[in-house]
Amino acid sequence: MSQEMYSVEQVAERLGLHVRTVRNYVRDGRLKAVRIGKQYRITREDLELLTGGTVPASPRETAGRHRRVDVSSIVQIDAVDPTTANRVSNTLIAAAGNRHAGDEPLRVESIYDEERARLRIVVIGGLADTAELLRLVGLLTEADA
Repeated sequence: MSQEMYSVEQVAERLGLHVRTVRNYVRDGRLKAVRIGKQYRITREDLELLTGGTVPASPRETAGRHRRVDVSSIVQIDAVDPTTANRVSNTLIAAAGNRHAGDEPLRVESIYDEERARLRIVVIGGLADTAELLRLVGLLTEADA
């Protein structure tokens, strides 16, 4: 009678909870566990009782199934006035937000340092989307040069 057993750490990872939260569930009786030495072990069946369904896969298990490549880019533009910085920032944020359901996430943040007249743009997303947004940065900044 071999049943799949999980450690507190594995349960926490699968449920996206802190380890202490899972231990509290065990101590409070919300999650049945067996103590083996100094550690708790939780059966798949007991975990399914807690979640009300199937046991979610751990992030490590799903990471191998769906490979994603993300890019983090920082663009610095010097000698830019506040009006131009605002226009460039708003255009990029609008472009990143104008996406379809199911598209990979694309995040844009901008920081303007008025004292140095410097705009920094941070772009985080997939390869193709980031490349397209960086191309747009080039177009927007060349127009003002």
